[in-house]
Amino acid sequence: MFGQERIPPSAGAKPVSGEVIASYTDYAGAQRAVDYLSDNEFPVEHTAIVGGDLRLVENVLGRLDAKKAALAGAASGVWFGLLIGLFLGIFAERATGWIWIVLMGVVWGALAGALFGWIGYRSMGGKRDFVSTSQLVAARYDVLVETQYAERARNIVGRLSL
Repeated sequence: MFGQERIPPSAGAKPVSGEVIASYTDYAGAQRAVDYLSDNEFPVEHTAIVGGDLRLVENVLGRLDAKKAALAGAASGVWFGLLIGLFLGIFAERATGWIWIVLMGVVWGALAGALFGWIGYRSMGGKRDFVSTSQLVAARYDVLVETQYAERARNIVGRLSL
């Protein structure tokens, strides 16, 4: 597992290459290793943390019904209405006019958001009746160091586990 590894670069990023000097099961461990390298004045610009064996994890938070969809839409609409109300309030002639415009923006935003949330839920036809969050997680996190610095980095990180 340790040794030369070449990983294709993503668009716009510098190519990640070098030797794996340490592997961890969580990101915090890999971050701690790079931080330890930095604390020991290692040139960390020659390192990379690379997640391997990626998978998508979706955590189901609860059941979704028409009422919850409308409430979530209303909450989003409030923020949009507030933004529009503040923008239009700039053009108000009196201070009371500004407050009234912002208040109407919030009310109409909540109503429109609730309507769109309800319509969106109904248009799904009973499919995906749940709320969830998604995250991308890795099974392991490798600390890669450019080959010319790898031995020094390996020695420093070796002291971290002591």
